[in-house]
Amino acid sequence: MKKITIFLFSAMLVFFSACNQPKEDLNIEFEKYTLSNGLDVILHIDRSDPIVAFAVQYHVGSNREEMGRTGFAHLFEHMMFQRSENVGEDQFFSLIQNAGGTLNGGTGNDATTYYEVVPKNALEMVLWMESDRMGYLENTVTQKAFAIQQNVVQNEKRQTSDNRPYGYTQWVVAKNLYPEGHPYNHTVIGEMEDLFNATVNDVKAFHRKFYNPNNATIVIAGDFDEAETKAWVEKYFGEIPAGESVSDPDPIPVQLAATKKVYHEDNFARAAQLRMIWPTVEQFSDESYALDYLSALLSQGKKAPLYRVLEKEKGLTSSQYASNRSQEITGTFSINVTANSGKSLKEVEEGVFEAFDLFEKEGFTNEDVERIKAGLETGFYNSISSVLGKSFQLATYSEYAGDPSYYKTDISKMKAVTKEDILAVYDKYIKGKTYLATSFVPKGQVDLVAEGSVSANVVEENILNATQVAIDDSQDEEIVKTKTSFDRSVQPTNGPDPMLNLPTVWTDALANGMKVYGIEQNELPLIQFNIVLKGGHFLDGMDKSGTANLLASLMMEGTQNKTPQELEEAIDALGASIRIRSGSDDITISVNTLARNFMPTLSLVEEILLQPRWDEEEFTLAKSAVQNQLNRQKANPGSLAQTTFMELIYGKNHIYALDRSGTAESVASITMDDLKAYYQTNFSPSVASFLIAGDIGQEKVISALADLNQKWEAKEVAFPEYELPAPLEKSQIYFIDVPGAKQSIINIGNLSLSNLDEEFFPATVMNYKLGGSFSGVVNLVLREEKGYTYGARTGFSGGSIEGPFMASSSVRSTATAESVEIFKDLMTSYRDGISEDDLQFTKNSLIKSNAREFETLGALIRVLNNMDAYNLPADYIRQEENIVRTMTLDEHRRLAQELIHPEKMYYVIAGDAATQMEPLKAIGFGDPILVK
Repeated sequence: MKKITIFLFSAMLVFFSACNQPKEDLNIEFEKYTLSNGLDVILHIDRSDPIVAFAVQYHVGSNREEMGRTGFAHLFEHMMFQRSENVGEDQFFSLIQNAGGTLNGGTGNDATTYYEVVPKNALEMVLWMESDRMGYLENTVTQKAFAIQQNVVQNEKRQTSDNRPYGYTQWVVAKNLYPEGHPYNHTVIGEMEDLFNATVNDVKAFHRKFYNPNNATIVIAGDFDEAETKAWVEKYFGEIPAGESVSDPDPIPVQLAATKKVYHEDNFARAAQLRMIWPTVEQFSDESYALDYLSALLSQGKKAPLYRVLEKEKGLTSSQYASNRSQEITGTFSINVTANSGKSLKEVEEGVFEAFDLFEKEGFTNEDVERIKAGLETGFYNSISSVLGKSFQLATYSEYAGDPSYYKTDISKMKAVTKEDILAVYDKYIKGKTYLATSFVPKGQVDLVAEGSVSANVVEENILNATQVAIDDSQDEEIVKTKTSFDRSVQPTNGPDPMLNLPTVWTDALANGMKVYGIEQNELPLIQFNIVLKGGHFLDGMDKSGTANLLASLMMEGTQNKTPQELEEAIDALGASIRIRSGSDDITISVNTLARNFMPTLSLVEEILLQPRWDEEEFTLAKSAVQNQLNRQKANPGSLAQTTFMELIYGKNHIYALDRSGTAESVASITMDDLKAYYQTNFSPSVASFLIAGDIGQEKVISALADLNQKWEAKEVAFPEYELPAPLEKSQIYFIDVPGAKQSIINIGNLSLSNLDEEFFPATVMNYKLGGSFSGVVNLVLREEKGYTYGARTGFSGGSIEGPFMASSSVRSTATAESVEIFKDLMTSYRDGISEDDLQFTKNSLIKSNAREFETLGALIRVLNNMDAYNLPADYIRQEENIVRTMTLDEHRRLAQELIHPEKMYYVIAGDAATQMEPLKAIGFGDPILVK
């Protein structure tokens, strides 16, 4: 066994020469060894928090599939969560959640990954479960279980691809860029026909070939006993037989003989979108690193030629980006532009080439290259700020590069990129080279496509003949168990729950009235801080909705002393991130920076906050971006359903009935003077809080804030009062017509509690088993039993004022009425109470999961934000635990009966009215009202 110590940032000191050196190196030790069956094992001990992350990466993705059997890797990912020989049906989620953990999986072109993060006492259970589905799952793949997941995945395809704007883009790219037979010639989700026709034997054969220990890497990272864990790994994984040898795929580069242009009329698009794709090189090749830099230089920032030509000069778009995607087999370089309303993609394509001419004419400097490098150090620290992040990195390097310590080579190649390398890959892969152009335009607007485009021949599903695999409930299939060296049916007993160690919170206040909250955490040389100003959208006038949102955008566009480009470059030079976002009831300045750069970063934030530039040109661009975004939302079924739901529950005279971004009319009316008036009236330290977490103590923070304390004067901020509508007396169905929709969006609910209400947290506890997690009854029925949806949830979302209770899902179009009926029936029966087992599951899940709540700086900022926003004490989590621990069945039932009234809710559905409105009459709430 070889012990490996990584001194992660000793090499990075050279790499990030644009920044000051960190105060010390960061050591991460790991041990890698291989079991006799070929399973690679990586162990990394991190005792910062009493949790453990487990990740397993199988070297199998959609690139291993055969034509006619596409989507199998992803479909089998779903099957891996159903059951195995010794872990019962639907127990993977419930057991992990019952232990206070979280879990999920993901499939890509090249690999499939599964993970859990649990309190450290549940590690043996995780190893038992993961080994069981690695070695003992095949016999449990029954026809019924398989049929349900076929339907779930088909609905996932509808939700993530077929029923959203530009959803077919990946399919069009795969079919037109890669020749038939190429591993990337199909999408990860697969073809609907293949998903429908897949058989149990097909999927068993796929598992038998690829889900073997010798084709996988497991990583265990966190707080665990090394000797004990090695013994468990050997016990649970050691006897799983190795499978056939699976060789790593070789690179298969792609060449286009001629430029190819295709288009698709998109039923859900309100604006045209152009994507231009050039074939490039596979991951870890020297040129892939230079292509990463090229993408940033072309599209990111005020100096980028794509921004200057397409956005600033021609006004063709407010949304463009370039990206390099180097994968295991080959790579692509893409430019993606969503055009402003009415703009043609012919103009956009011409503009892209004008930007290329500008890039060639003006070039870029070594300083530009260094600024890109500067952000990478902060990004790398952030990527390893959690044990799960460390697990993913170690697994990926091990599986793709053969060595977890390949990071050294990775960094070396990245730091070696020069200006000449970037120009060389531009000349070799982009300049004058053939490419694929995809034009997605609103239905009926073919005149907007790029010149010379031909139809992509996308075959869309007929909603009345939507594929649905029949589920046979009558047949029970016997599960034959594999003989093993010990009784695997015995679930390991979790050890004692780890002690909950709350972070130490300090509080203070400045003389100008700004409250300060902090948590010192020294694991990484990082600092995150937020400045939160109460108000946000709530302080918009009804006729000026969207003012706070526009103001938040404009405040990042320069200061009195810096042009927008100069401000951007100053932030980049520090490797920092500064964002401003307007929410429903606040405006938040969010900052992430290296600890050594805290003071200069804070100085920039102070300048942004106190010396806005009020740049007219940038105001026009920001306003145009919002207007185009609002236009695009008009064809998005999810946005349409949400907008209607909020208008109904709050009433037309409440500001929350309007989108935070505003309406087409209100945004058109907003002037620079409106933004200045909002700023002058509502920006005050008297309604502000400073939240900070990271490698810095209270004394240094308060000292650093002295300048802001002196310069930022307090004022009184007036908050309006809005009358809330009376509760609905009888449920009513509202229908938004989206002709041809493949799914229906369902939002059901009513106005309920604010987060300041003493019953808000108890209400979230009560809701947990209804729809607060994957194991909620609405999800178990609509997804796991019926296969109608990719997911269903319920929840309370109050803020500083009353917010909605909402049940929601996206379901197969032809299952709309039945799904609405199921929601209604499940909520009705939930009012009668739950079982003692379900209540105990809720308690375990919510209490034990607190062990995971303080790991990252982002998590610590959330703790401080909750304290500030809702007037909570530093130990509020212990108080919440006590509420959970002492909740009784009677109290649970009382809350359900007081807060869940399915007969007095708004039922909002966005879908195909021609086929789905009529059946809804049978629900019993009268004729549905068609929303105009």
